[in-house]
This record gives sequence, structure tokens and C-alpha cells, in this order.
Amino acid sequence: MKIIISGSLGNIGKPLTAQLIKSGHDVTVISSNADRKTAIEELGSKAAIGSVSDADFLTATFTGADAVFAMTPPNMGGINIIKNTTDAGAAFAKAIQKANIKRVVMLSSIGADLPTGNGPIAGLYNIEKIYEKLDTSITFLRAGYFYINFLNDIPMIKGAGIMGANFPSANRIPLVHPEDIAWAAAEELLKSSEGKNVRYIISDVRTPADLVKTFGSAIGKPELPWVEFTDEQYLGGMTQAGVPEEMAGLYTEMGSGLRNETIAADFLNNDGKVEGKIKLEDFAKEFASKF
Repeated sequence: MKIIISGSLGNIGKPLTAQLIKSGHDVTVISSNADRKTAIEELGSKAAIGSVSDADFLTATFTGADAVFAMTPPNMGGINIIKNTTDAGAAFAKAIQKANIKRVVMLSSIGADLPTGNGPIAGLYNIEKIYEKLDTSITFLRAGYFYINFLNDIPMIKGAGIMGANFPSANRIPLVHPEDIAWAAAEELLKSSEGKNVRYIISDVRTPADLVKTFGSAIGKPELPWVEFTDEQYLGGMTQAGVPEEMAGLYTEMGSGLRNETIAADFLNNDGKVEGKIKLEDFAKEFASKF
């Protein structure tokens, strides 16, 4: 098969590309960074350098392909983030339609069933609605909260001896490793299913209490506590750390959605199937190596 991968050689794109190449497929990887061209080609894939917001570029890249892995960058600029994300999704949709792509796997997220109250995930809700109108076989691959996001807490652990966010230690959070997403995406890209389907890819479902216990043991800090911040404290901490104000506000809103469990509700109440292989204890070794 001829398959197009967006997301460059990131945490998902690289293992996904390697897996598909190993299976004998013709893979083209989209990247906005021309400096990645050599690395992409060294994997045995082709490079397409351009913007995922450019429908003409995407159409030219998609033409002749059998399937597309559609992934929009999580931080589409420091301002107008939801609009920028949605506009990129619209560009993808236009190109998918023009190039007559028959199979699409879209990287989405838990909480993408909600139009609001989910922070940056609102952009993925908008894209799912745009894609629903396409006459194309589509799987909405809704991923859990990335394990690797917790690597951002390392400075807090080193500086204050705590982990924390604006949700409590007892809440259940569906978690995922990027390599499990890559495995599920590869499986979906090769399917011949029809219509529109939602598939959750979750590696583990754990609480923040589990996180501090597991990470703490891995880094030699078994008493590492989880601190629940107010929304105001969480927002202020991020902006003081240099996170752009709009993005900090969206992350605060997402934390609120995790606190009231609306973001996780559709998965926890309806699907609940944990397919990923990489559990929290496995990722804790990776976490410790980065600490």
C-alpha cells in the first residue's frame, strides 16, 4: 500500500513509519521542517516538506495514495489555537476529498466527543465533525492522555519535590504511550472497513496517586506527593513557566475536564477496553531515564 503519514518523525510518526516500512509498504512522511528530510529518507520512506494547513500541498502529496494518517500538531501557534487546529483539519479534509483517498485514520483524543470544556481537544472535536461529512472510510483514533506529558513535571519534582495539576489524586485517567498509538494506527490503516468508526487506544487507566507512587519509586523518591492545585494556581504556574497565556488557559480547562471526568467519561462508561501493551510501570523506567 501507498500510505501518507503526517506528524513528521515525532513520538508517533517515527515508530509508525518504521513499522509500515518493515511490513513492505510505500510510505511518505509529511514534515514542515526541511531539516528532517534526510532522517525521513534514512528510514526508507519518502519526504514531503510543507504545511499541513496548505490544502494544495496536501492534495499533491495525497494523490495516488491508498491511505492517510491524519495528525494535526497539538500546538498550532501561540494564539487562535483551536481555530488554527480546525483550519488544518479542514485543509486535510479538502485534500482527502480532492485526492479521492479511500482510507483515513485520524489521530483524535479522549474528550473529542465534547464540543467544549476540554481545552485544546475542542479542535479535534471540530475536525471529527468535518471528517464525518467526507465520503471516505475513517477511523477516529481517540488516544488517552500521553504518558510523556508527565515528563514536563520533572522540573517541578526537582524544584519543589512534588507532582500536581488541577485535578485530584483519586481520579481515573486513561493513559497512552505513543508507541501503542503507532501500533493501533498501523493496524487501522491496513483495514478495509467502511464508514466512520471510533476506536479508543489506551495503554492503562490509573490515578495520579498511582503516578506519584510509581514514578516516585522509579526515581528514588517513594514519598513523592500529588498536589491538587486550584485552576488559578495551575494557570499562574504555567504562565510563570513561560507557557503562552492562551495555551495555559486551554490546558487549565483540560485539567478541569479531567477533574470532573467529563473528558474520560465516554471511554470509561462505554468502551473501557485497554488495548495498549505499555503499562504505567513500563513507562516509569523511561521516566526515570529522563529524570
